[in-house]
Amino acid sequence: MKKLIIIFLGIIALQSCSSKEFKKSPIDQLIIQMNDIKPYSIILQDMDVKGSFSHTYLHKYKIITEDLSGVPQEKVTDWMEVPEQIFSLNENNLGMEIVSKNDEGKVSKTAAPPGYGNYVGNSKYGEWRSDNSGNSFWSFYGKYMMMSTMFDMMRRPYYRNDYNHYRSGGYYGSRSYYGPKSSNGSYKYGTNSSYTKQTRKSFFERKSSKRGWSSSSRRTSNSSTRSRSSSSRSRSGGFGK
Repeated sequence: MKKLIIIFLGIIALQSCSSKEFKKSPIDQLIIQMNDIKPYSIILQDMDVKGSFSHTYLHKYKIITEDLSGVPQEKVTDWMEVPEQIFSLNENNLGMEIVSKNDEGKVSKTAAPPGYGNYVGNSKYGEWRSDNSGNSFWSFYGKYMMMSTMFDMMRRPYYRNDYNHYRSGGYYGSRSYYGPKSSNGSYKYGTNSSYTKQTRKSFFERKSSKRGWSSSSRRTSNSSTRSRSSSSRSRSGGFGK
């Protein structure tokens, strides 16, 4: 009898560990919930860390979809708890599109500037135009003009050279793309871009005050270093930044 009790308790413990191990992140849960919806874009709208000793990692997402007539609509979720690993992997992706689904139903989970996964460069939604300096930039058609605001393109236009680099440089659907580097060494998109630092000052003030965040950042840095090292050893088909 005693043996049976020990075995039974062992099974419960294994089931408990298994449940924790295979618990889906909010990102995966959103993908499942929107299984019948296409296209869409999920943007990492905000991040936070709560707690002084035991830390809780939080995400907030902006979800771009279309109504039955094809008119764009957006929804910002409440704060959602995420596993520490998912939080660390996305620390560089503030304001980025971290999931996209195209018209054919293909889902991509590689980070890119908002709208790059399906809307920008798609002749259904807009076209490339030239400004007074001869630079080619993306412009949405009237029906989809709201996307310019949803993707924050009114203050930061999307240029064709950057998009072409994303499509032809081995990034599309394969690895994260943060745009070209500026003269000061920062990327054009993502958490550490000059644009994000200028427009999200309250976020960085909040981040600098969180002890748990700094420890997570160190883990992210170490993980990125290992990832880049691994990617350089298997360049033929590796996944990296």
